[in-house]
Amino acid sequence: MVAEHVELALFEQSLGNIEGLNRPFGDRVADAAEKTAGSVLFDVRVDGDACVQRMAAIGYGATGTAIIVMGKNGQLRCASINEDTALLVAELAAWNASPLSEQARVDHRATASILLAKLRISGHFDRL
Repeated sequence: MVAEHVELALFEQSLGNIEGLNRPFGDRVADAAEKTAGSVLFDVRVDGDACVQRMAAIGYGATGTAIIVMGKNGQLRCASINEDTALLVAELAAWNASPLSEQARVDHRATASILLAKLRISGHFDRL
């Protein structure tokens, strides 16, 4: 368990600002995915949440998935998903991989909100 916490801390550091520059969230997530040999599964805006404005997922195949959220204050946090949230992540990843015309037709906001709520219930992102 300690190793997982250390890995998450190192992962969060890789998402930090470089030399005080505030890079766009999507660029920071993509850079972290590249540096850690993962792939971006989705990157979505979270509308209507009081604390969180963006959420993304980086997949590592059989190893797992990390969720990254950006608070309204610009703070980034990350967590590993559990089995309870895996289906929601897969749904958002499928939406993200679909053609733009389909993305425009299918509303992903409810899925993103449910995922964020489940992560909070499991103790992640409750103090953002």
